[in-house]
Amino acid sequence: MSEHEEFKNLPYINNLIKIKNNTKQCNKPNQNNEELQYLNLIKTILEDGFLEEGRNGKTKSIFGGSMRFSLKNGKVPILTTKKVAWKTCLKELLWFIRGETDNKILQNQNVHIWDGNSSKDFMESVGLGHYPEGILGQIYGYQWRHFNAQYDVTNGSILDENKPGIDQLQYIIDQLKNPATRNSRRLIMTAWNPCQLNEMVLPPCHVMCQFNVHDGNKLSCALYQRSVDVPLGSPFNIASYSFLTHLLAKHCDLEPYEFIYFMGNCHIYQEHLDSIKEQIERTPYEFPILEIERKRENINDYVVDDFKVIDYISHDVIKMKMIA
Repeated sequence: MSEHEEFKNLPYINNLIKIKNNTKQCNKPNQNNEELQYLNLIKTILEDGFLEEGRNGKTKSIFGGSMRFSLKNGKVPILTTKKVAWKTCLKELLWFIRGETDNKILQNQNVHIWDGNSSKDFMESVGLGHYPEGILGQIYGYQWRHFNAQYDVTNGSILDENKPGIDQLQYIIDQLKNPATRNSRRLIMTAWNPCQLNEMVLPPCHVMCQFNVHDGNKLSCALYQRSVDVPLGSPFNIASYSFLTHLLAKHCDLEPYEFIYFMGNCHIYQEHLDSIKEQIERTPYEFPILEIERKRENINDYVVDDFKVIDYISHDVIKMKMIA
């Protein structure tokens, strides 16, 4: 049997028919139609995707996709066709916001999503065997808060306090707080730094976001993600940047409005095909509501307990192995 036949012979056609039926079923007033964008992306990859052999395994993939999610009235798009560990997602986001890169900080909060990329074996495989175990290099949060600053590999922080790099996030906060500048078209935060890519355990997948204010106070975020692990990573990315938009709206006295998600290579690993077939048979529930219970003085000071997710109803967990 050829590699292409491995995919072609998988019995997902009936599932695709069911998802079309679910689309008709859900396409009614007061039901969650936004999550159908995600399920239809899965369907498109299964139907039209190309078989590829990549760095870390076989995938089916397409190139290019987009989704839009309303954040109005506190809505937060935590997917419901499987249970999403939103507190884990939020802990990682707050770790990014603080500019931290030591995986032990996450492990101490029972968050293990970076473990596969922070083991000694993995770091040696990418030429970073001299890093202490758990130190991840100048990944997302470091670029958000210390873009291009020299890195201290002993503790995962900036090498020279007098040369802290560019604090992209604080710049955006300052612009959003100022009515004269909040509608700027330059409110961009990037994690993609070609000067330091080889010093990161993993180059950024979600590489750039842009914030936009319309009508004086309506805050939206657009994300571009170069590489999208649709079954496992994408639900976290959707939730994480929606949380971030809600948080910046709260912190800067704005109203959350919309999250727009642009995707490059959208793929499903071969190991996840059986799991994803189960998910596309499910009908989405309504998204929950987010309340951020207090406004902190400093963006670094928010904690998980400041966030209250109300009425999150979901289908059961679908366990999938993370591909490092």
